[in-house]
Amino acid sequence: MVFQLWLLEPLWWIGMFTMVIGEFANFVAYIYAPAMLAPPLGTLSIIVSNVLAHSLLNEKLRKMGILGSVLCIVGSIIIVVHAPGEHCVSSVEEIWDLATQPAFLLYTSTAIAVVLVLVLYYEPLYGLTNMMVYIGVCLINGSLTVMSVKAIGIAIKLILEGSSQVARYQTWIFVTVAVTCIIIQLNYLNKALDTFNTAVVSPIYYAMFTSFTILASAIMFKGWSGQSASTIISIICGFMIVLSGTMILHSTRDPDPSPVSW
Repeated sequence: MVFQLWLLEPLWWIGMFTMVIGEFANFVAYIYAPAMLAPPLGTLSIIVSNVLAHSLLNEKLRKMGILGSVLCIVGSIIIVVHAPGEHCVSSVEEIWDLATQPAFLLYTSTAIAVVLVLVLYYEPLYGLTNMMVYIGVCLINGSLTVMSVKAIGIAIKLILEGSSQVARYQTWIFVTVAVTCIIIQLNYLNKALDTFNTAVVSPIYYAMFTSFTILASAIMFKGWSGQSASTIISIICGFMIVLSGTMILHSTRDPDPSPVSW
């Protein structure tokens, strides 16, 4: 009944429409931007949420929240300025070659093995008492999801440019991997949010998800190849600044009554 009332609210439909636009823009970002660049910049959505909550919902924006927002912006600028270029691909077969290189196959095999151990062994024993079990499954699947979505996005881009990629089996393998990983990721992220304190889960998940995404992108697309030590250090510093800002932003939230365990 409550859901039916929401359907009659124009503001609810405006919110849904803007969410769809946002997710579409996020998908486009993975097509044109390096995979290691998009996740760190996702923290800017937290800043926008805080500003809108302050202006529209009359929620108080604390001084520490302003400091966290400034840190996120500064860190994001550093990452954008020093972000390395990405290997230019012209076909799905080329992406497939990158995904099947020995280094990335080793990463993928290790990721699958760790997920299976977490799901089959650690979840029954520690799933309800240690948040890292659920978060671990999410972030490892998430890194593979980003790589698959990146491949799908490039395939769609090539299709729009007139080079059909639909008949290639590699395209559908990437689609299958992306859908599977997204379902698993959403399932275990919801478990983590339902079981533990959201104010603690969110920054830890964001930090580790971004770290694993950068790692997977560096292995698959060799984004760090040819980069100077100063560039790599600058990106790491930018990421740490963004992480600090995210932690400060979430520390200003009212805690949930759910239990927290490391």
